[in-house]
Amino acid sequence: MGGLNKVMLIGNLGKTPEIRVLDNGSRVATFPLATTETYKDREGVRQSKTEWHNVVMWRGLADLAERLLTKGAQVYIEGHLTTRKWEDKDGHQRFNTEVVGDNLILLGRTSDRPENPAVASGERFESPESEGKNDLPF
Repeated sequence: MGGLNKVMLIGNLGKTPEIRVLDNGSRVATFPLATTETYKDREGVRQSKTEWHNVVMWRGLADLAERLLTKGAQVYIEGHLTTRKWEDKDGHQRFNTEVVGDNLILLGRTSDRPENPAVASGERFESPESEGKNDLPF
């Protein structure tokens, strides 16, 4: 049986997506996404813990991220984890784990988003490359 690499996050953008165009013309959007978990500690006091995730979206989803997403926007991101490895200027090995987004659903209030009457709250956007990835092997 094969493996499964799937991530589902609901959170808020830490900043407006940064868009880059690569030499081959591909567009990539990157942004931090905050997810917050709330719980009660042993004394019954409500606590919250925020995790930050680096999100990457390619091609068509990068275009949508540029048009529709701003700092603070609440989104659902579905994708997979990938780890990049590189060597810094001092020769040290560095690693960065990212969520590569395959699906995007806009959440929250429509007033929190840029003017776009064609986009409804909860509308789902999928990367064409993600077709067939949702099929489980069993």
